[in-house]
Amino acid sequence: MPNIIFTKPDGSEHNVTVENGVTVMEAGRDAGLGIEGTCGGCLSCATCHVIVDPDWFAKTGAPGEDEVDMLDLAFGLAQTSRLGCQIEMSDALDGLRVTVSEDI
Repeated sequence: MPNIIFTKPDGSEHNVTVENGVTVMEAGRDAGLGIEGTCGGCLSCATCHVIVDPDWFAKTGAPGEDEVDMLDLAFGLAQTSRLGCQIEMSDALDGLRVTVSEDI
């Protein structure tokens, strides 16, 4: 089962182990790490905005056009910003590192 390392705005790190197919949004929300996921993963909000560690960004795949449009609504954007609902975990992403945006 893949592991996600979430860094909160205060710098604390939290390891969350999930089943394949779970999204970063679901993992962070269910672990109480400050990710809302208000739309439930329907790609109609930006409350699951995370910043992917640069070493992992290419492995998560490029954001699609709809995701880029939603990211325009997020605060604190970075070059490696993604919506957590659009990153589905798999064994290939074991060890993924993301930072929770403090402006969610």
